[in-house]
Amino acid sequence: MLLPPSETKATGGTGAPLDVDALSFPELTPVREKLLAALVELAADVPASLRALELSQRQAAEVTRNAELRSSPTTPALARYTGVLYDALDVRTLTRAQRARAERSLAVASALFGVVRGGDPIPAYRLSGGSAVPAIGPLGTLWRPALEPVLTGLDELVVDLRSGAYSALARVPSAVVVRVVSEDGSGRRKAVSHFNKAHKGLLARAVAASRAEPSDVAGLVRLASRAGLRLEPTGERSLDLVTHA
Repeated sequence: MLLPPSETKATGGTGAPLDVDALSFPELTPVREKLLAALVELAADVPASLRALELSQRQAAEVTRNAELRSSPTTPALARYTGVLYDALDVRTLTRAQRARAERSLAVASALFGVVRGGDPIPAYRLSGGSAVPAIGPLGTLWRPALEPVLTGLDELVVDLRSGAYSALARVPSAVVVRVVSEDGSGRRKAVSHFNKAHKGLLARAVAASRAEPSDVAGLVRLASRAGLRLEPTGERSLDLVTHA
């Protein structure tokens, strides 16, 4: 299951500094190293960093995070990302076995790392999918040639919960895309925006909590149903996660 990241990140961590070679999907190491070097170099110029990352002066601490990417402590990705989706996932309350499944079966799209498994130890950073890093340019142009072969080559069911900016970094034609919709009393549906991430977090938690890992769409629908979630196929590779208006 491929999750979107969050702009906000938890601070600190107890893990050793970043070891790029220890991250999942080692095919992405050259691009990761290029971006890490560019972000650290950019962080030496705070005004330029604020402009490039579209941050305000009050967010200058985010630039400091980027300056310390090589030396700051790490924590597993599912604990690093915060916000509505990750609040709903709530990995802290999973059992040890469930957390192990989450760290194995959940992955997070990342502007800096391309994609990481839930258990990969990463530092806090600031870089958005729609950013353009000076001397590198738009991230889609950089990531697409490296990231698309990795994601399309996965020999397992891929459920895509990414948001637009991160979907643009790599296409995954074989993935099953989930859309969160609300349904009114007459059966009319419309896309959910405000609570979209919360429902995706609940679906990710259901996957982590299940002992059976789904291998196809039907299995995913059954898993969601057992967790009290209404997931309905709308096409060969598309699903609606239905909520009530």
